[in-house]
Amino acid sequence: MRIIRDYQFVKSSDKGASVAVGNFDGVHIGHQHVIEIARQWGRKNKSPLGVLTFEPHPRSYFLPDGPNFRLMNSDAKATRLNKMNVEKLYELNFNKTLSSLTPFEFADQVISKGLGLRHLVVGEDFCFGKGRSGTVKDLISLGRSMGFKVTIAELMETEIGQVSSTSIRNALAEGRPKDAAKQLGHWHRIEGLVIGGEQRGRELGYPTANMSLDGLHLPHLGVYAVLVDVLNGEHVGSYNGVASLGVRPMFGENTPNLETFVFDFSGDLYGATLSVALIEFMRPEIKFDSLENLVVQMDQDSLKAREILKSLK
Repeated sequence: MRIIRDYQFVKSSDKGASVAVGNFDGVHIGHQHVIEIARQWGRKNKSPLGVLTFEPHPRSYFLPDGPNFRLMNSDAKATRLNKMNVEKLYELNFNKTLSSLTPFEFADQVISKGLGLRHLVVGEDFCFGKGRSGTVKDLISLGRSMGFKVTIAELMETEIGQVSSTSIRNALAEGRPKDAAKQLGHWHRIEGLVIGGEQRGRELGYPTANMSLDGLHLPHLGVYAVLVDVLNGEHVGSYNGVASLGVRPMFGENTPNLETFVFDFSGDLYGATLSVALIEFMRPEIKFDSLENLVVQMDQDSLKAREILKSLK
């Protein structure tokens, strides 16, 4: 998958795509439906499949001090889209210049002249341009005059209601990763670099891979059975594990992070990129009376997680 970040300097080989447009936070089944429409049109009309999105997320740009809401960072989104065989990811830099474009200017400078897109698929609630003033009707009209096609994808409903990133966030915040997965179409994953920690886990016999949760929506704090993909380095592969997501109450006030103990693993993961899937919430965080009691509980957590993950096969 090729990533294009600037609409003003685009190779001719990166033009002519059929694209799904949106923020695609989580890349849930509704997003996948939009992408599939773009894929089918591209196959019929011999256009590469693309996704047009923005980084940082516009909500983060306009409300930089607002609460963390993202289900995935840009790297995790790219990993998921690559698995879907997206050929072109137009991840445009959302800045003052881009956010100031009127609907006409966005269609003219970005879609038509800049990226040279042939076909766009958007949700029926799609808005674009300065102040979100452009509607899907405006986009269709501009497409007719500028030479690109537009398809409107209906919002998707499931037995548990309308699919949305908000509904998925609520499920995760309540410790229901399986319900979130039903709307995502895949397990919710946290992706990032393994960073240095305090190495307390190693001292307790449970060395963990520590990952930052900076900028991400926090699932319910506690202990989870997890699947672990090591995406690069000498230990690339898929593993099972147990993870603690939280603030480590045994050791004072701490910034939330994700600490994953990888089962049956020996090696150094520092600097590697991990993708950790939350499979089942097992228990909330607890402040124990002693380290000995903490280790006893960690033993029990590991046994329970192994049983949970065994049932997936």
